[in-house]
Amino acid sequence: MTLSRKSGILLHPTSLPGPDGIGDLGPECYRWMDFLHGCGCSLWQILPLGPTGFGDSPYQCFSAFAGNPYLISPTLLLEERLLNRDDFLDRPNFPVEQVDFGAAITWKTTILDRAFSRFKKSRSTKLHQQYQDFCRQEAGWLDDFGLFMAIKEVHGGGSWDGWPVELRLRLPEALSKFSAENTPVVEKHKFRQFIFFSQWQRIFKYAHARGIQIIGDIPIFIAYDSADAWANPELFFLGKDSRPTVVAGVPPDYFSPTGQLWGNPLYRWSAHKRQGYAWWIKRFMSVLRTVDFARLDHFRGFAGFWEIPAGMPTAEIGRWVKGPGKNFLSAINRTLKGLPIIAEDLGLITPDVIDLRDSFHLPGMKILQFAFGSTPEDPFLPHNYPFNCVAYTGTHDNDTTRGWYESAPEIEKDLCRRYLASSGEHIHIDMIRELWKSPAAFAISPLQDFLGLGSESRMNYPGRPAGNWSWRYLPYQLSPELQRWVKELNFLYSR
Repeated sequence: MTLSRKSGILLHPTSLPGPDGIGDLGPECYRWMDFLHGCGCSLWQILPLGPTGFGDSPYQCFSAFAGNPYLISPTLLLEERLLNRDDFLDRPNFPVEQVDFGAAITWKTTILDRAFSRFKKSRSTKLHQQYQDFCRQEAGWLDDFGLFMAIKEVHGGGSWDGWPVELRLRLPEALSKFSAENTPVVEKHKFRQFIFFSQWQRIFKYAHARGIQIIGDIPIFIAYDSADAWANPELFFLGKDSRPTVVAGVPPDYFSPTGQLWGNPLYRWSAHKRQGYAWWIKRFMSVLRTVDFARLDHFRGFAGFWEIPAGMPTAEIGRWVKGPGKNFLSAINRTLKGLPIIAEDLGLITPDVIDLRDSFHLPGMKILQFAFGSTPEDPFLPHNYPFNCVAYTGTHDNDTTRGWYESAPEIEKDLCRRYLASSGEHIHIDMIRELWKSPAAFAISPLQDFLGLGSESRMNYPGRPAGNWSWRYLPYQLSPELQRWVKELNFLYSR
């Protein structure tokens, strides 16, 4: 992965404005890319694009390959004649500054069902041929996903470990019978994927036309309640009851005395190795058809991961287990002929993690908010950055810069002010400027920081199961003044 000095903004599509309760891939997304282009920014970072499940988290998806149907733009469906204006007469009045996920999902499901009904009646040979081509090209994951979502829907939305045993265990006769009896439900979920990827590919192409590259995200672990675990149980540590026997998390540390119990199933890496890491290779290839670079989440887990016995109430009891390491990344590298990967190397970083990252020349991450708790030798201070890294004021898991500063211990605020030669009055501006000056190849900040917003606009509180991911900006906030300021930063610091 060859880097050059660039800058960008972190913003997930759900945070875009729009009339349908949640940001989507419609007109406001194109306006956003025009804004980025006008700023002189050539990077747009997003979170995972998968279909969200538990807690509406993009890190807990029903599939590692599918797209989020709630990001589909009804406005574009109207333009494509898969909806008409009457379909919008019962659209609710949604809040504009946040996503009400329950209401937005109900509305999006309704409007997508109307589009599917019109698609089935459509006489457009071209559209139906495009759908059939998509289903054939993506059959390797789409067939399982469509069936998984249909079974889930028919059985009230519950997790797959509660399905009838013959469906849970994927007995061929039972799957064939269910598919024959519920073909419209299966097709509906495939149709949503067809529309999502059609709209996203237009976004991806437009971004490139505006000189923008997109940084995506690959969560290391998959959700238990996913088509991936259901369709590939041999690749995970699952018992005879199909439930995980061990789960993922991180051990206790300074920030969390009981650790973090994520609960995701752990990979049976020996099985992946026997298959030549085929599932992972397909996953990388799938993601890299939709983005230019991928942030590889919890990178340290590929060197070693914390294994927790299933059923534990916290992450305190567990053990470190060696990850697949260089053998895994070598297999991916051989297939992709390069690794356009950013290593999320935060947290407890040991020498084996550093060796794994540096052996493949992967850029790591630097978080400026982490820099002011020790001495001028702190690796998160900009003068200590290597070129081969991606530097952030904060990420989706951090407070906004203003929120961080307002709640930081006075000793950290003091070092921050001294380092930045700042009064602290406009801390977000001073920290962004320092980041843009730094030696880091990529400098990225969340849009919230450019807008100088406080903790009320934070995207995620790690460990909090609900109430995350809901922030949205308002159209007027992408002001000409903001665009001119960011453009000046990019000019001054050769980004």
